[in-house]
Amino acid sequence: MKILRTTDRNFRYDFGKVFKRQFEVSESIQKTVVDILDDIKRIGDQALQKYTNRLDFFDLTGKSMEVTAKEMAAALKEISPEDKKAIDLIASRIKEFYKQQKITKIASKKGDIDIQLITKPLERVGIYVPGGKASYPSTVLMTAIPAKLAGVEEIIMCSPWSNGEYNPAVLYAAHVAGVKQIFKIGGAQAIAAMAYGTKTVPKVDKIIGPGNTYVSWAKKLVFGEVAIDMIAGPTELVILGDGTVPPAYVASDLLSQAEHDELASTLLITTNANYAIRVEGEVRKQVLKLKRKAIANESIKKRGLIVLVRNLNEAIDLVNEMAPEHLEICTKDPEKVLTKIKHAGTIFLGPYTPESIGDYVAGPSHVLPTHGTARFFSALSIYDFIKTIPVIKFGQQAFNKFGPTAAQLAENEGLTAHANSINLRIEKPME
Repeated sequence: MKILRTTDRNFRYDFGKVFKRQFEVSESIQKTVVDILDDIKRIGDQALQKYTNRLDFFDLTGKSMEVTAKEMAAALKEISPEDKKAIDLIASRIKEFYKQQKITKIASKKGDIDIQLITKPLERVGIYVPGGKASYPSTVLMTAIPAKLAGVEEIIMCSPWSNGEYNPAVLYAAHVAGVKQIFKIGGAQAIAAMAYGTKTVPKVDKIIGPGNTYVSWAKKLVFGEVAIDMIAGPTELVILGDGTVPPAYVASDLLSQAEHDELASTLLITTNANYAIRVEGEVRKQVLKLKRKAIANESIKKRGLIVLVRNLNEAIDLVNEMAPEHLEICTKDPEKVLTKIKHAGTIFLGPYTPESIGDYVAGPSHVLPTHGTARFFSALSIYDFIKTIPVIKFGQQAFNKFGPTAAQLAENEGLTAHANSINLRIEKPME
């Protein structure tokens, strides 16, 4: 891992080259995604079959695009008892956490003015679960369970079956989370199918879930046709360490994110130069033992950094500037540091709270804002699956009191029809 000092003359330039704060998409990928979206919109299922065959090497022609009851039953038999037990436990942890989120009804009644803010769950939500380099039963649970608890009536799921293969744990997680329809499609084509609807795949109100660059760009382009959770880029982890947590712990956490993707960003910020060298040595040693060492090694080389700062306050300022997806505070007094953190997707405190705990068993969803968007986006929650509707009722007395004010401002804005709709009621009240 590269080691930089904030006092270096070219620190900002070198830092920006590695820890990029914008979602970069090449023109070729943009064009490919546009073509896929257009094809799905025009010819629907036929295009889905074409792209699934071409990109996932799985021929859907003559086969059910949807996971059948027979296929689901087979998957439930295939899953190991250990995986089943783990998924059941994680599901219970997520449910336990999100059941505490209350959807509050707001009502205000003064005289003959009655105003309410009512909430309604979305009717149909689409969940995207990545395949490819890895498959993620945890993502199924982290997206579908909050949706279910929010009251969403219908949850559909798309996940690629590359080469016709699937992970039984993904299907079991969907079963546990209450997903009724699962489709064997992935990539931008799956996003398009859920956004526009096809003969087989129903159109949804909102698309949730992470994916690769093609998926993220497709979500960006269909926004407005449907709602989306966020446009998430490759995962990122920032660790703020003062040397009190063992270097081996910190190195293992950096690698846990690096193994996701060659584009994953991993960063240690520390005031301790000796600690930086020891962590870097641990990274070199531990990466050799990983199953996905090629991916992790590429990520660490290109997007991994150790930054030496002058003091803890400078470290905190740098964290707040980055607004990272994941932030581990590995310091002597993490709670004290926490009070100064303004922006992060999720924060992990202390030596026994690695980011991996958050990925699985903590409870809050691991679907998080990336690329600095934690400045204004939050972790996925049940609030992402509801909408609020103001309900307003004025009686005649209140209307006569406040109506002239509304008419006055309408006249000021040149909206005479607005003013007339009020003045007419004042001049000619109902008998």
